[in-house]
Amino acid sequence: MTTTTLSAQSAGTWQLGDRTVNRIGFGAMRLTGMPWDPAPRSRESAIAVLRRAVELGVNHIDTAAFYFLPTRSSNELIATALQPYPDDLVIATKVGASRSRAGEFESYARPEQLRAQVEQNIRELGRDHMDVVNLRWGSGLGKEGGSVAEHVGALVELREAGLLRHIGISNVNADQLLEALAITPIVEVQNRYGLTERTDDDVLAITAERGIAFVPFFAMGAAIAGAVPGGSVDTTGADVVARIAAAHDASPSQVRLAWTLHRGPHVLAIPGTGSLDHLEENIAAGSLQLSEEELAQLDGIAAG
Repeated sequence: MTTTTLSAQSAGTWQLGDRTVNRIGFGAMRLTGMPWDPAPRSRESAIAVLRRAVELGVNHIDTAAFYFLPTRSSNELIATALQPYPDDLVIATKVGASRSRAGEFESYARPEQLRAQVEQNIRELGRDHMDVVNLRWGSGLGKEGGSVAEHVGALVELREAGLLRHIGISNVNADQLLEALAITPIVEVQNRYGLTERTDDDVLAITAERGIAFVPFFAMGAAIAGAVPGGSVDTTGADVVARIAAAHDASPSQVRLAWTLHRGPHVLAIPGTGSLDHLEENIAAGSLQLSEEELAQLDGIAAG
């Protein structure tokens, strides 16, 4: 697709707590490369991607201390590339899960352990506080169900201590979101969601009603090759996506990302990449305007 001006501002903005962010942001998970990749990405290319993202107007970066390889981490790369941080830059992180040096998720933090995880992110990023801290629930560690109240309450205490400004939650169902909202304001929900993964439409609806940002991850195809071990490109509805992409001189990934942004003005995108070309392609998707007919066709694609 062609755009006159390549900018993360093209998809508009959202009020994330007390900060205004462009709806096209950046997810740092893939900056280092993935643990199962044959080799890590070069530090130079990762730093170049981060700096280019900010040049293009990205002011919302999602990261986590558990995004790391033995030789580098996303937090360290962000700190190296972007300090001193722009005044308008919002950095969100996640706590709850932890990983071994080999990359395996190995335990889930108890409420009293969250402070150390928040402080780790602050230290690695060179901040004096975090803008947003998301409680990452689940992660295949036996925490998919159950109450989030104690953990959310622990984050409230850390907010009162000045270690973070805003609280979000990730990988939760509608009941857990409502439970968290009964305790404290929630500024964002990060769940797996995309064109062919819509089991969280109820969560999307609650966030829209309450003015909460909905921040999907894996929005461009859930099991995109390299995103998860053994993952392959999701081809459900590929013919429909390809036809619409061709009509806009766009890529299928851009159509998927644009569809996600069309789900509501409160939906924020955090596509991640270690490639400058893919970064610019992702940001350009923010200006892709799909017609009502095209949106209806995409809406009609059922998950495989």
